[in-house]
Amino acid sequence: MYAAWEKRDSLLLSQVQFNEDLQKNYEAMKKFGIIKKDALYFLPPFEWYNDTIASWTHQQGLQLINYSPGTISHADYTWPELKNYKSSEDILASIRKYATNSKQGLNGFILLIHIGVDPKRTDKLYNYLPQLIQWLQQKGYHAKRVDELLK
Repeated sequence: MYAAWEKRDSLLLSQVQFNEDLQKNYEAMKKFGIIKKDALYFLPPFEWYNDTIASWTHQQGLQLINYSPGTISHADYTWPELKNYKSSEDILASIRKYATNSKQGLNGFILLIHIGVDPKRTDKLYNYLPQLIQWLQQKGYHAKRVDELLK
């Protein structure tokens, strides 16, 4: 985490540490053939940041992004013993409800779905991706990569 939950404007690291963290991430991605010019969008850990983190991100030549609010797609990290647990069906229902009830639907929407979640969560949302994608396509939506969406 870069900023405290309780006091968002309180940083938990220095700019040097932030830059080192970014560099370590690019080094890890390089093992998979991903270099910085191919990954210019940055989603902060826990999707939590403040103005300083946004500024440091910009100084690194990156665009800070976050998921679109309105659904609970990001709650797929939870597991049943947590008080804020959301099942995959709850999450999918929130996506369908937002798509149906919002004036713009999911146009331009960024859904956050985690690939790596705690082993205690056996109800993995990513296992429902084919079903979700099919439903979205039936509703006329077309998936785009973040870089294509934000051009």
